[in-house]
Amino acid sequence: MTQIDNAWGAGPGERYEALAAPFRPIFAEIAAQATARDLGRDLPYEAIRRLKEAGFGAVRLPVEAGGKGASLPQFFNLLIELSAADSNVTQALRAHFGFTEDILNTKDAARRALWLARIARGETAGSAWSEIGAGAALDRFSTTVAEKDGRLVLNGEKYYTTGSLFADWIDVGASDAAGEGIAVAVRREAAGVAVIDDWDGFGQTLTASGTAIFRDVVVEPGDIVVDDERFKYSAAFYQLVHLATLAGIGRAIAADVAKAVVERRRTYTHAAAARPSEDPQVLQVVGRIRAAAYAAGAITLQAANGLQRAFEAHFVDDAEAEEKANAIAELEAAQAQTVVSDLILEAATLLFDALGASATKKSAGLDRHWRNARTLASHNPRIYKHRIIGDFAVNGTPPPYQWRIGASAG
Repeated sequence: MTQIDNAWGAGPGERYEALAAPFRPIFAEIAAQATARDLGRDLPYEAIRRLKEAGFGAVRLPVEAGGKGASLPQFFNLLIELSAADSNVTQALRAHFGFTEDILNTKDAARRALWLARIARGETAGSAWSEIGAGAALDRFSTTVAEKDGRLVLNGEKYYTTGSLFADWIDVGASDAAGEGIAVAVRREAAGVAVIDDWDGFGQTLTASGTAIFRDVVVEPGDIVVDDERFKYSAAFYQLVHLATLAGIGRAIAADVAKAVVERRRTYTHAAAARPSEDPQVLQVVGRIRAAAYAAGAITLQAANGLQRAFEAHFVDDAEAEEKANAIAELEAAQAQTVVSDLILEAATLLFDALGASATKKSAGLDRHWRNARTLASHNPRIYKHRIIGDFAVNGTPPPYQWRIGASAG
């Protein structure tokens, strides 16, 4: 069934349905086990393996490079569909898609050719950038690359290493001997690499967003990139992955609440109808949830158009135009963020108004939607976004493109 038939609106571009069709049976398989995985804390190794084999990790690559040639709006629409099946899987692949986007933007022909081939083969990358400690926020990474016994080696410890447990490679943020920021790609199975599933958040519990430890991991010089050379719209890109994931959660909420209302037989003596499926007040709640999911998807795809313009501007020899496109993409992502977050967090609460107390049983698994949405909405604090948007509107101040998190030096 197409997006139009489901009343979610047409997908981006005439070829979207053909692009999405091969993946939808896999999405359905993932969705069928999503609640059981969440209840049993069963990490989605099999789901990610199926997606790798189907070429999902390469959807952004050009067709001639072994990919699907998806535009950014098409890509984010696919993420919405995947997130409706299981938002944990999307989050676990977020770092891989960001790494892939960087490869698509690089002007280093050798690096591009090497990684396009790896990604086309189904290899994926996880992330290891965030650190716990004072230096991470404003100064330098405590994770370093230095020479030892004639080889370059990586040492350090990272947290929020989302997706690395499922990946073939890990993209690591580090400092070189001079203290400059660099990015390092290492094999997850390399000697000295340990990835630990110690993420204990109440939401997105299956993303393996825990600790990664690096002890004298040998690094090839060709796998080091200066941090400043990474793609310029990366902050907006990573935020849009969150928004697509939230929009997908909205669709999952809409589907779950509608199914529960259809199946529900218990009612109240003071209800407006004999059955919940005929109760106009219950139907109103279901409709409000579905409308929120629809709006979240539409807003996300509108912001994705801004990212597409930033991507295209990178390949035109006009630095000023590229800078402007990046700034606008970041602002559109910020403007979308607070609205989409509010819509889905509210929908995740409203669903219980359409049902009875039995809907709160753990076995129903409906609480996972709020837990997952709340966790995603906490990654990039919403409280700063309205100020940034307002500062642009009033004073023309451009948004910050890159930022780090950590204990302040004081």
